[in-house]
Amino acid sequence: MAQEYPQLLLKNQLCFPLYACSRKIVGSYTPYLKPLGLTYTQYLVLMVLWEHENINVGQLGSILYLDAGTLTPLLKRLEKAGYVTRERSKEDERITVISITDEGSRLKEKCKDIPAKMASCKFPLSEKDAKELYRLLYLFLEEE
Repeated sequence: MAQEYPQLLLKNQLCFPLYACSRKIVGSYTPYLKPLGLTYTQYLVLMVLWEHENINVGQLGSILYLDAGTLTPLLKRLEKAGYVTRERSKEDERITVISITDEGSRLKEKCKDIPAKMASCKFPLSEKDAKELYRLLYLFLEEE
């Protein structure tokens, strides 16, 4: 069947391989995160908190490119698991501050080898190509 609109062919969409790779990468984390009871997005939140210890929801959303509507249920689950606390800011009660708990900090030890496991066996890229891909992806993410 002839295609009269080549711009609608899947093979001509830059976004499709990005989407498919994203799904494949997130799925590759599952064997490491599922035994810990974590989703990939929860893992990302914890990585930010391991770096910052506490942060408000708006700042967290900016770092992870996620909105409050996505973060709120995820943070509630992390709080229920005992990994984070959520408190209203004393200066501005419209702002919710997220803090890592001792339990959440201990989880860091269990997660410390995940990046190396992912890098060593999941990505068929040279270090140079990986750095270039990283640069290009952030170029796109930071475009407003």
